[in-house]
Amino acid sequence: MTKHRLYATSFASVYPHYVAKAEKKGRTKAEVDEIILWLTGFSPAAFEAHLAQRTDFETFFGQAPALNPARLTITGSVCGVRVETVEDPLMREIRYLDKLIDELAKGKAMNKILRGEPQL
Repeated sequence: MTKHRLYATSFASVYPHYVAKAEKKGRTKAEVDEIILWLTGFSPAAFEAHLAQRTDFETFFGQAPALNPARLTITGSVCGVRVETVEDPLMREIRYLDKLIDELAKGKAMNKILRGEPQL
């Protein structure tokens, strides 16, 4: 099985698109970062290091120290695909992130996006 080309794409090259999508809808880069840190368990410093190193998606999620167990409650569609039915584990993690950014851009409250967990 060949890997999806997104897996070799640098997370840092896609990150500005996440931020732009949120900012276009009146949300902030800080909220995008909070979502990413919540999902992956990275510290802010470790996250910044991955951006600086231009880590690819496969490595970024593979090195995530603590994927949030509450991510398993994320449901819904991204690009017409239901995230909970994505079979490839890495693609599912990427779709979870896409879904969370979509929710942010749609104006959902942060405590709901973070599945009821208190904000940092």
